[in-house]
Amino acid sequence: MTLRIKCCGMTRVEDAVLAATLGADAIGLIFTARSKRQVSLAQAQAIRHALPPFVSTVALFMDDEAAFVDQVITGLQPDLLQFHGHERDTWCAQFGRRYLKAIAMGEGAAALPHLRDYPGAAALLLDGHGLGEAGGAGRAFDWSLMPKDLTQPLILAGGLTPDNVATAIRIARPWAVDVSSGIESAFGIKDPAKMANFIAAARQASVGAA
Repeated sequence: MTLRIKCCGMTRVEDAVLAATLGADAIGLIFTARSKRQVSLAQAQAIRHALPPFVSTVALFMDDEAAFVDQVITGLQPDLLQFHGHERDTWCAQFGRRYLKAIAMGEGAAALPHLRDYPGAAALLLDGHGLGEAGGAGRAFDWSLMPKDLTQPLILAGGLTPDNVATAIRIARPWAVDVSSGIESAFGIKDPAKMANFIAAARQASVGAA
């Protein structure tokens, strides 16, 4: 299995292009006003236009209005949607787009039953935040809780850094990893060295875990 890497919370063209150049498979663009990494549609369009082929764009929302999601879809044409709030499976599916659903693993084992609430999701993103909280806070969860019996791909997020991503991959065995704050110098501003080190460490660990 080839590990996929998503770099989320991009706000600048140069950061997104560098992430892609370094080997990131997907770029996350956050539209919800609840995030300090929120981008405008114009910012997102500039980033998408600058990305090389075969790098996916993911538009992230959290309990936003359906009309707003539709507006972003029309203006950006993202490859995937990602929902981080209390959205239900049928609500997420109404846009006719493949979507990722974040599960708040800050609740520990109590969150595990919710993994089966989204049969329509292309993949589930397990993050370290608490229920009702936004992601991107740099909080990890107990990686050993990552289930091994789900058919949907699982994406590991929350508190990942260049220093711990290899250990996280060995323990959790995810289909993909998602990083935001762990490669930043400030909110929405990515650090080139941290990005390079994170992607290199993740790739090396995935080879060893194969």
